[in-house]
Amino acid sequence: MGLFMAILAYLVGALPLGYWAVRRLSGWDPRWASSYNLGLENALQRLGIGPALLAFVLDALKGLLAVWLGGRLGFSWGVVFALLVYLGHLYPLRPFSQGAPLRGRGAGVLLGTILGLHLSGLPYPHTLALLLLGALTLLTRYVSLAVLALPLGLAFLTTFLPMEPWARLAAWGLFAVALWRHKENIARMLEGIEPRLGEPPPLPSEKQVVCAFMIHPLTLEDLFQSPRFRWARPLIERGILSRAWVERLAEFFRPMKVGELRGVRTADGREIRCYLISAPLLPHQITGKPDLATLRAIQGARLARELGCTVVGLGAFWSVVGEKGRLVQEAVPEIEVTNGGAYTAGTVKAAIPGILAHFEQTGRRLGEATAAVVGANGVVAFGIARQIAPLVGKLILVGRNLERLEKSAASLRQNLERKGQPVPKIVTTLDIAAIREADLVFSATSDPRPVIFPEHVKPGAWIYDEGVPPDVDESVKGLPGVRVIPGGVVRPPGNMTGNLDLHFGEGAVPACLAETMILAAEGAYERKSLGGETKSENIQFFVDRAEALGFRVVD
Repeated sequence: MGLFMAILAYLVGALPLGYWAVRRLSGWDPRWASSYNLGLENALQRLGIGPALLAFVLDALKGLLAVWLGGRLGFSWGVVFALLVYLGHLYPLRPFSQGAPLRGRGAGVLLGTILGLHLSGLPYPHTLALLLLGALTLLTRYVSLAVLALPLGLAFLTTFLPMEPWARLAAWGLFAVALWRHKENIARMLEGIEPRLGEPPPLPSEKQVVCAFMIHPLTLEDLFQSPRFRWARPLIERGILSRAWVERLAEFFRPMKVGELRGVRTADGREIRCYLISAPLLPHQITGKPDLATLRAIQGARLARELGCTVVGLGAFWSVVGEKGRLVQEAVPEIEVTNGGAYTAGTVKAAIPGILAHFEQTGRRLGEATAAVVGANGVVAFGIARQIAPLVGKLILVGRNLERLEKSAASLRQNLERKGQPVPKIVTTLDIAAIREADLVFSATSDPRPVIFPEHVKPGAWIYDEGVPPDVDESVKGLPGVRVIPGGVVRPPGNMTGNLDLHFGEGAVPACLAETMILAAEGAYERKSLGGETKSENIQFFVDRAEALGFRVVD
């Protein structure tokens, strides 16, 4: 009989009563409007107070009923049933999940279990103490802390209550499950990005745009920016953990919200909120394990959709996974995906005339100069080659595929001849050392490590580095007369703030992130950058709209 009732308690918890009620009353799919991802106030705003309150009450009744049934066998069994009904709610069997992602945090179920334990013999003063503990914790305006206070208080109380040892273990198990379920909330509290009660809900509206951008650590030091992983730094420094072990562990983490950019306000008065989502893979892990990287990018896009975003951008090395975002878009059609290539190319196009003009102001003649383009097999780098080819005396194209380079060079010559423009001497090579003779170097690779070192650079050369991470080693900046110019850096309008260092300077972002913001603000989703092709009209669109909205290229 006890086993049957235990199974029944789990099944009661698994019943998606709140899901059914919300779906029927509001017409919303609760998977896209739950406090699990968005915060309580967002759920109330999207679903309406009536459906959200009904869902909460039904969840509480599940907890109360299951624990009351267990309490018929004794108070200790009521505690065990509290754990079972909570597990049923969080991890239902497939027939009850309806293909939906895991449920919310189960605040209603936990409250119901406390009330059920009271009916099963928990003394009134203890019950009142637990409820007061939850209410007092709510003064922090963090709902998750108030929810966690209930099972934590119960676990401590079982130490002083007359009950079986296995029931005490079940009480601590209930708290452990709740703590695990709230781990993302706790991490976001530490990072200062967890929504509090009373804060304006970050949902798309006429006055607010909400988007997301996928980032990744460039080094382990970047990984330690997050409090989630900062604990590993002293262990590595003391030799307790190896860097390789930390990297391996990071491969098991699903994408998570690690930051938020606020204060971006367009010229027409709209606010742009951008969530920073990360799966903590380093560049060499993304390039070395493309299937894992594509899976994480897809999971990141799904998380962005659950957070209420309309667009997700793929930054740095995420931009090249899944056929440069194409597979990610196919897997998650509910949200728009962009790799940011169009506006990145646009910022280059906008910056190069100024760079060339400043170069000539130093007394050197551009028509007699030698220019080199590193990464010329890529879309952005070859776009640079097309732009500067008719202006220089010699052009060196450096890439990794000689056959493609030669085809690109032939196409470039034909295009210049057709337009009647000067045709420079064009050299194609796989050897980076060839740029040693270049007066101007333009680099835009997807290499995770620097590719340009002092021995590759001519004294007095100017280098425009579009790579992320940078293609130019730090040691190059110390060469006499050499100027290194970072590319693709944009300053959004307003007074942008964030909790992470993106390595683009205070108040600045990479062009691919700016494209994500612009795409979300304009809603021109047909302009998004996917795959390896970037249309010239889309490049110009982002250049024009960026200027109209108040985005400025940093030069």
